[in-house]
Amino acid sequence: MSSSGAPLCDLRPSDSVEARLDPVTVDDGLALRVEALGIDYCLPRLGQSLRAVDGVSFDAEAGSFVSLVGPSGCGKTSILNAAAGLLTGFTGRVIVHGRPVTGPGRDRALVFQQAALLPWRTVLGNVMYGLECHRVSRPEARRRTQELIQVVGLAGFEHHYPHELSGGMQQRVNLARALAVDPRLLLMDEPFAALDAQTREYMQGELTRIWSIKRKTVLFITHQIDEAVYLSDRVVVLSARPGRIKAIVDVTLPRPRSLALKRTEKFLEFERRVWDLIEPGGGQPPPDAGGAVR
Repeated sequence: MSSSGAPLCDLRPSDSVEARLDPVTVDDGLALRVEALGIDYCLPRLGQSLRAVDGVSFDAEAGSFVSLVGPSGCGKTSILNAAAGLLTGFTGRVIVHGRPVTGPGRDRALVFQQAALLPWRTVLGNVMYGLECHRVSRPEARRRTQELIQVVGLAGFEHHYPHELSGGMQQRVNLARALAVDPRLLLMDEPFAALDAQTREYMQGELTRIWSIKRKTVLFITHQIDEAVYLSDRVVVLSARPGRIKAIVDVTLPRPRSLALKRTEKFLEFERRVWDLIEPGGGQPPPDAGGAVR
């Protein structure tokens, strides 16, 4: 079943797809490898299937920040869900730190659009929740939680409830809760989409600050091109459905990055480059479904 409840077609990789896949190594230095990924959804009412993702391949180095952008419905969330282990039956492979993904795991954490905090728990209780599920001792859980509350800038709000927080503050709690379980791969599905424009800009700056401290590998979905360029080391540009890779743009802007960077000509050049690829007819999927645009 998919995370949306629609069953995936029971597909098996074809011999030609399998022939293109290299043997899995225990540790090749990459945090994430997506290889020839194909995802189909069955539509029983219509007696057909829908091809959502077609032959997508890309990778992410440990500690890097990679964004997926593309038109609505191009399969970005499906790719993220495959990496999270929430989808089965796809063709190709998703490999996290040398291990093929076969289901959810403690090495990955998800941050969704909505904070989805437990309303009866305080900030402290919400951040500690995952650690409690993992049976971390209470003193250790509290220590890690207090550290992360400091990191995300919520010191002094430990005993506030979600309804007493702004939307941006709730997303900070959401992020701290994901980081608390110390994932190797952080998967973020448009976490700032519900925020107003000013708060969204501020949260982008805060995310870069937090990422520079924790240096988790991040796979990030967004529809905001400037957000993708500002946050990322690489931007994977997908075509309209079925999602195929048009190009992978290496963002060579220096770090650390301040929000003022968005007003520079170099930043605007990267933003225009990605927009040109997303526009209808802009860019063509390369034969190997990969490649960097520099």
